[in-house]
Amino acid sequence: MELRRILEFLSSAQRRTLAQLNTPAAMSFAPIIRPTGCLKFVFRQARQQRAVQRSLATAATTQTGNKSISERQRASHEKVGKFEIYPQIPSIRSTHPDPMPILRQQQLAQLDPTGIRTRLFSKDHADSAKVGDVLMVTTQGGEPFSGAFIQIRRRGVDTAILLRGQMMKTGVEMWFKIYSPSVTGIDIIWRRPKRARRARLTYMRQPKHDMGSVDSLVSAWKKERYALRSKSKQTGGKKVPA
Repeated sequence: MELRRILEFLSSAQRRTLAQLNTPAAMSFAPIIRPTGCLKFVFRQARQQRAVQRSLATAATTQTGNKSISERQRASHEKVGKFEIYPQIPSIRSTHPDPMPILRQQQLAQLDPTGIRTRLFSKDHADSAKVGDVLMVTTQGGEPFSGAFIQIRRRGVDTAILLRGQMMKTGVEMWFKIYSPSVTGIDIIWRRPKRARRARLTYMRQPKHDMGSVDSLVSAWKKERYALRSKSKQTGGKKVPA
């Protein structure tokens, strides 16, 4: 291409003189100097070079496959496809029933064989203790504690009640587990005339609703109980005529 540009700037006399020379350079420039021969020579040379390139070229290998996914995704897909899925192991809940209900029944039968404590705080019995009543709990290692029944926490054998009383003009609350072996007795001292609308009477901690001391109710209950016992002893000691 550079040689052709140089020849374009040469005059016709210079071209003729260069063509008449018998040098190898002049002989190689001769076909390019001629207008028609230049184009023919260039096209022929280009065809020959293209034919040589085609004869030396190798067959191109085409890759078939989905080009939308990468090699890493294809490898991970093949790896996951080789995994074996085993059947699910049957749950122990289907093969073995829940043992806790049976265990609770056994514990209750051991701690409360007569069922008196369960009946005393049962929801199905009308004569059971309700929140708002005054109860007295007797324990083995201390004096009886009496107070208003304000809350119950049902947890099977760990069922507990909360009593609020007063000692030395100070409000005192104590939890008692009804099935505990240390609890020897639970007595209902006084029943609330009207059933409470709440399950937890925590509002009784306020001075406005606090019952205060229940010693008067306990003393009245003890007198009544003593009178009934003495009366039963008197009637039981008499001889019935035949």
